[in-house]
Amino acid sequence: MYNSCYIIQKATTMKIGLSYSRCIRDIVDGEVDINEVLVLITRTDFDPNNDEQWAGIWEGYGGGQNLGGLWSNPEWANYPPEDESKFRDISIELYDSGKMHQPRKFGAHPIRRPEIWLEAVLPSSELESNPAAKKAWDNFQVIAGLTNVNLDKDYQ
Repeated sequence: MYNSCYIIQKATTMKIGLSYSRCIRDIVDGEVDINEVLVLITRTDFDPNNDEQWAGIWEGYGGGQNLGGLWSNPEWANYPPEDESKFRDISIELYDSGKMHQPRKFGAHPIRRPEIWLEAVLPSSELESNPAAKKAWDNFQVIAGLTNVNLDKDYQ
Protein backbone atom coordinates (compact mmCIF):
# COMPACT_ATOMS: atom_id res chain seq x y z
CA MET A 1 0.00 0.00 0.00
CA TYR A 2 1.03 3.54 -0.51
CA ASN A 3 -0.21 6.91 0.57
CA SER A 4 -1.88 9.14 -1.97
CA CYS A 5 -1.89 12.87 -1.77
CA TYR A 6 -4.73 14.80 -3.34
CA ILE A 7 -4.63 18.52 -3.86
CA ILE A 8 -8.03 20.01 -3.28
CA GLN A 9 -8.31 23.23 -5.17
CA LYS A 10 -10.84 25.71 -3.91
CA ALA A 11 -12.94 27.23 -6.65
CA THR A 12 -15.90 29.53 -6.80
CA THR A 13 -18.83 28.20 -8.82
CA MET A 14 -22.01 29.94 -9.90
CA LYS A 15 -24.72 28.57 -12.18
CA ILE A 16 -26.16 30.11 -15.32
CA GLY A 17 -29.54 28.65 -16.24
CA LEU A 18 -30.67 28.35 -19.85
CA SER A 19 -34.20 27.01 -19.41
CA TYR A 20 -36.78 28.72 -17.22
CA SER A 21 -39.04 25.72 -16.65
CA ARG A 22 -36.27 23.17 -16.14
CA CYS A 23 -34.18 25.45 -13.91
CA ILE A 24 -37.10 26.37 -11.65
CA ARG A 25 -37.96 22.67 -11.46
CA ASP A 26 -34.37 21.85 -10.39
CA ILE A 27 -34.51 24.49 -7.65
CA VAL A 28 -37.92 23.27 -6.42
CA ASP A 29 -36.58 19.69 -6.36
CA GLY A 30 -33.51 20.77 -4.36
CA GLU A 31 -31.07 19.74 -7.09
CA VAL A 32 -29.78 23.33 -7.34
CA ASP A 33 -29.48 25.83 -4.50
CA ILE A 34 -31.06 29.16 -5.44
CA ASN A 35 -28.05 30.92 -3.86
CA GLU A 36 -25.77 29.35 -6.50
CA VAL A 37 -27.74 30.93 -9.37
CA LEU A 38 -25.95 33.80 -11.04
CA VAL A 39 -28.64 34.33 -13.71
CA LEU A 40 -31.34 32.53 -15.69
CA ILE A 41 -31.41 33.37 -19.39
CA THR A 42 -34.92 32.35 -20.36
CA ARG A 43 -37.12 32.21 -23.47
CA THR A 44 -40.01 33.74 -21.53
CA ASP A 45 -41.53 37.22 -21.40
CA PHE A 46 -43.59 37.54 -18.23
CA ASP A 47 -43.67 38.97 -14.72
CA PRO A 48 -44.30 36.31 -12.05
CA ASN A 49 -45.80 39.01 -9.81
CA ASN A 50 -48.64 39.46 -12.32
CA ASP A 51 -51.43 36.97 -11.48
CA GLU A 52 -52.73 36.70 -15.04
CA GLN A 53 -49.28 36.20 -16.55
CA TRP A 54 -48.34 33.70 -13.83
CA ALA A 55 -51.52 31.67 -14.47
CA GLY A 56 -50.50 31.34 -18.13
CA ILE A 57 -47.00 30.17 -17.17
CA TRP A 58 -48.27 27.65 -14.58
CA GLU A 59 -50.77 26.19 -17.02
CA GLY A 60 -48.40 26.37 -19.99
CA TYR A 61 -45.77 24.24 -18.27
CA GLY A 62 -48.37 21.75 -17.12
CA GLY A 63 -48.29 22.74 -13.45
CA GLY A 64 -51.02 21.30 -11.27
CA GLN A 65 -51.08 18.25 -13.53
CA ASN A 66 -52.39 20.19 -16.53
CA LEU A 67 -51.53 18.98 -20.01
CA GLY A 68 -49.40 22.04 -20.78
CA GLY A 69 -49.68 24.63 -23.49
CA LEU A 70 -49.29 24.39 -27.24
CA TRP A 71 -45.90 26.11 -27.21
CA SER A 72 -44.34 24.73 -24.03
CA ASN A 73 -43.11 21.37 -22.84
CA PRO A 74 -45.10 20.23 -19.80
CA GLU A 75 -42.04 20.25 -17.52
CA TRP A 76 -44.16 20.69 -14.39
CA ALA A 77 -46.93 18.18 -15.22
CA ASN A 78 -46.03 15.79 -12.39
CA TYR A 79 -46.45 18.39 -9.67
CA PRO A 80 -49.77 18.74 -7.81
CA PRO A 81 -51.67 22.04 -7.62
CA GLU A 82 -50.47 22.66 -4.04
CA ASP A 83 -46.86 22.97 -5.32
CA GLU A 84 -47.71 26.05 -7.38
CA SER A 85 -46.58 28.45 -4.64
CA LYS A 86 -43.11 26.84 -4.59
CA PHE A 87 -42.66 27.49 -8.30
CA ARG A 88 -44.05 30.99 -8.11
CA ASP A 89 -42.09 32.01 -5.00
CA ILE A 90 -38.79 30.94 -6.58
CA SER A 91 -39.72 32.69 -9.82
CA ILE A 92 -40.55 35.90 -7.95
CA GLU A 93 -37.33 35.77 -5.93
CA LEU A 94 -35.20 35.40 -9.07
CA TYR A 95 -37.20 38.01 -10.97
CA ASP A 96 -37.18 40.60 -8.19
CA SER A 97 -33.45 40.14 -7.56
CA GLY A 98 -32.66 40.78 -11.23
CA LYS A 99 -31.47 37.23 -11.86
CA MET A 100 -33.99 36.44 -14.60
CA HIS A 101 -32.91 37.78 -17.99
CA GLN A 102 -35.66 37.48 -20.61
CA PRO A 103 -34.31 38.32 -24.10
CA ARG A 104 -37.87 38.28 -25.54
CA LYS A 105 -38.56 41.46 -23.58
CA PHE A 106 -36.02 43.08 -25.91
CA GLY A 107 -37.23 41.56 -29.19
CA ALA A 108 -34.93 38.52 -29.31
CA HIS A 109 -36.28 35.01 -29.90
CA PRO A 110 -33.73 32.51 -28.55
CA ILE A 111 -34.03 28.83 -29.42
CA ARG A 112 -34.48 26.12 -26.80
CA ARG A 113 -31.08 24.88 -25.66
CA PRO A 114 -30.36 21.26 -24.76
CA GLU A 115 -28.26 22.45 -21.81
CA ILE A 116 -30.06 23.37 -18.63
CA TRP A 117 -27.20 24.76 -16.53
CA LEU A 118 -23.75 26.13 -17.24
CA GLU A 119 -21.23 26.49 -14.45
CA ALA A 120 -18.93 29.47 -14.19
CA VAL A 121 -15.85 28.32 -12.28
CA LEU A 122 -12.76 30.31 -11.38
CA PRO A 123 -10.17 28.43 -9.29
CA SER A 124 -8.41 30.42 -6.57
CA SER A 125 -4.99 29.48 -8.02
CA GLU A 126 -5.91 31.26 -11.25
CA LEU A 127 -6.76 34.37 -9.31
CA GLU A 128 -3.40 34.32 -7.56
CA SER A 129 -1.39 33.91 -10.76
CA ASN A 130 -3.41 36.27 -12.96
CA PRO A 131 -3.72 39.89 -11.74
CA ALA A 132 -6.29 40.75 -14.45
CA ALA A 133 -8.48 37.82 -13.42
CA LYS A 134 -8.15 38.81 -9.75
CA LYS A 135 -9.22 42.37 -10.53
CA ALA A 136 -12.20 41.11 -12.57
CA TRP A 137 -13.15 38.73 -9.74
CA ASP A 138 -12.91 41.52 -7.16
CA ASN A 139 -15.18 43.67 -9.34
CA PHE A 140 -17.60 40.75 -9.71
CA GLN A 141 -17.70 40.34 -5.92
CA VAL A 142 -18.72 43.99 -5.52
CA ILE A 143 -21.50 43.60 -8.11
CA ALA A 144 -22.56 40.24 -6.68
CA GLY A 145 -22.83 41.79 -3.24
CA LEU A 146 -25.23 44.37 -4.62
CA THR A 147 -27.45 41.61 -6.08
CA ASN A 148 -27.52 39.38 -2.98
CA VAL A 149 -25.32 36.64 -4.47
CA ASN A 150 -23.59 34.57 -1.77
CA LEU A 151 -19.89 35.31 -1.95
CA ASP A 152 -16.90 33.15 -1.08
CA LYS A 153 -16.09 34.73 2.28
CA ASP A 154 -12.91 32.61 2.67
CA TYR A 155 -11.28 33.93 -0.51
CA GLN A 156 -8.12 35.97 0.13
